[in-house]
Amino acid sequence: MNWESPAAFFAMGGYGLYVWGSFGVCAVLMIVEPILASKRRNDILRSLRRERIAENLEQP
Repeated sequence: MNWESPAAFFAMGGYGLYVWGSFGVCAVLMIVEPILASKRRNDILRSLRRERIAENLEQP
């Protein structure tokens, strides 16, 4: 497509809000998901360490 100006490019023929909003949401999710995955991993590892310590304390 050929755009007359940068404003026309960002307007995307009237669909700019949908297009750029979709890009924005996707970008935010691509940033947040690895952070949340890392947090879940650390929580699981912490839980497993606690279980291992508890098992060692229970042994006679």
